[in-house]
Amino acid sequence: MSEDRLAVASVLKPQGICGEIKAKVYLDSAEDLKKVKRLYIDGREYEVLHVRGDGDMAYISLKGVPDRNAAELLRGKEIEANRKDLPEPPDGSYYIADLLGCEVVYESGETVGTVSSVIPSRTTIYYLDTPKGELSFVAAEGVILDVDIREKRITVSKKRFKEVSV
Repeated sequence: MSEDRLAVASVLKPQGICGEIKAKVYLDSAEDLKKVKRLYIDGREYEVLHVRGDGDMAYISLKGVPDRNAAELLRGKEIEANRKDLPEPPDGSYYIADLLGCEVVYESGETVGTVSSVIPSRTTIYYLDTPKGELSFVAAEGVILDVDIREKRITVSKKRFKEVSV
């Protein structure tokens, strides 16, 4: 994945017989894809013909994917978009790509670890690489105190972190 591109969805399956694909969207809403004119799958650029959204599912028609057989070849693949074509996340929200590699520190400044992956869900789960191995925590209320994407630093409450980390 290019640094200028972000993974925005994954192809679940063909939808119908005209080449439309059903995709699980990683963004806040499938509506965020409606303004995107180009998507990338396996490094290949596709012009977006039409997007309709339903929550975190999108139904996408791409130029060059004329039928169900062509759409079937995309099953299970990740869909990327140029970062500049995507909306800025709302305050307090971040693209996962921006969180990866962030240093996680307690409010005292003591380093906990580095974000290695983030699993979005009702309560997002962060995985950290630490000197003692992998550690995970849920972003429950009061755990994350500050996120500074420019400095690549996430500050957490030591007390709340200890309560929710494993």
